[in-house]
Amino acid sequence: MSALDTGVKRTRSGPVDVRTRLLGGTSEITGESWRRAWLPLLLVTAVGGFLRFFQLGRPHQLVFDETYYVKQAYSLLLHGVELRNDSALEKPDELFTAGTPDVFGTTGDFVVHPPVGKWMIAFGEWLFGIDSSFGWRFSAALIGTLSILLIGRIARRLFRSTLLGVTAAVLLAFEGQHFVESRTSLLDVFLMWWVLVAFALLLRDRDHARDRLARAVAVHGVAGFGPRIGFRGWRLAAGVSLGLACGVKWSGLYVLAVFGVMTVLWDAGARRAIGVRPWFAAAVWHDGIGAFVSLVPVAVVTYVATWAGWFRSDLGWGRQWGAEHPSSGIGAVVPDALRSLWHYHQQAYAFHVGLDSPHPYAANPWSWLVQGRPTSFFYEAKTDGVEGCAVDSCSKAITSLGTPVLWWVGLAALAILLFCWAFRRDWRAGAILAGYAGAYLPWFQYQHRTIFTFYAVVFVPFVVLAVVYLLGLVLGPDPSAAVLQRGVRVEAALRRRRTGAVCAGVVVVACAACFAFFWPVYTAQVIPYESWSRRMWLPSWI
Repeated sequence: MSALDTGVKRTRSGPVDVRTRLLGGTSEITGESWRRAWLPLLLVTAVGGFLRFFQLGRPHQLVFDETYYVKQAYSLLLHGVELRNDSALEKPDELFTAGTPDVFGTTGDFVVHPPVGKWMIAFGEWLFGIDSSFGWRFSAALIGTLSILLIGRIARRLFRSTLLGVTAAVLLAFEGQHFVESRTSLLDVFLMWWVLVAFALLLRDRDHARDRLARAVAVHGVAGFGPRIGFRGWRLAAGVSLGLACGVKWSGLYVLAVFGVMTVLWDAGARRAIGVRPWFAAAVWHDGIGAFVSLVPVAVVTYVATWAGWFRSDLGWGRQWGAEHPSSGIGAVVPDALRSLWHYHQQAYAFHVGLDSPHPYAANPWSWLVQGRPTSFFYEAKTDGVEGCAVDSCSKAITSLGTPVLWWVGLAALAILLFCWAFRRDWRAGAILAGYAGAYLPWFQYQHRTIFTFYAVVFVPFVVLAVVYLLGLVLGPDPSAAVLQRGVRVEAALRRRRTGAVCAGVVVVACAACFAFFWPVYTAQVIPYESWSRRMWLPSWI
């Protein structure tokens, strides 16, 4: 069977069985040993993890927006809320990195992002000590490494191919933007993680629900709207994950909405496949209500729970607003703490939509897919004899640049996805497009706002899956499956597979080689200025 065979079709000889219509025969790859399924993926994950943890503490200084999140994470450890820097300190960043980390006053800080990502950063600080820049970035590197493993499993389930699963892991391991943000304590890599976890859980829910539906049809048949599936724990877990995504950054709300629609459409497709008419109304009644309850209220409760430190503290910004502004009428039944939190969110939202201050690395979302304006996280010029510089002028840089080959191939892959979803009704293409839709498209309504290319790390896994989808088409069907299904000649099938393997292999090797070429500007290596300049392929990268 082809790795991208959509299955779920009727043959000329008659309808295929219900389970095959729902799951394409099976949700797992049969006849494959644990070692073959896991060892290559674990090896790729280990390599990607080594690259992310190697010299993770360099440079030992706060890089880019680490000046906010690393210190705020430490404030959470000390006080449960984010406090402002002590106004009496002139250079709190220098003090912080020099071993005097408690640079906080006693006033709550008006922070505009929820606390989950900062609590995740705080875990590494607690584990390794606040004087360790390795500790500041440990959680980001760990999450970046785990996401390599997770996308490999996602791709394996999505495409029913271990080869394509490992390919996805390789491409993510050598993706520059993901790599840089796995070595920098910003929030977006944590948002990416919880979005990816939710996607994996919903994929698992899809297979599990369809398997249960097929069993129910076999026992009870199809009548009315069809049988109910019952409790769906995987989808409930996805609701928790999406609540945590929103607890990192509010942009997780858009992903929650898109993924909610996606999972209901999957259910509608299942109802249609078993012969239910009207299938969409059946999905809304039997599955849509449960999907809403499993995702939206669960995500809201999870999100509110992430503010526990703020609720417990008297120092958090705006914590006493409700008590200081008592409400009358129906608003009086809402606890002061919740009214205070709502007011906080109103103020934070006003800040977000009004943020339009100029920044040299601001980038319109139209340019993100080609990496038109990557974000410079760190740059220092060096002269001869300083920090290993052996020429007149050197550069030391950290640039959040996605691996260009991957992103540029990804543009072609995106076009193929749109075609296959619209004209071949391939649900896999639609699933990947949902990742783009939830994490990328919303930014177009904020083009007046100061936004940056590094936000795109949230949908980097879906860029990888899009490229893998394309490579699966290039690779072609498995020769044995092609012979059995279509009666083609063995020699022709093998020749087609070999040609596809060479083409796909060239793309993967080119991505890895491109990543290696940009390694110095991903990791703050001191290189001659001319070497740095050769890596600035486009004028807009400087």
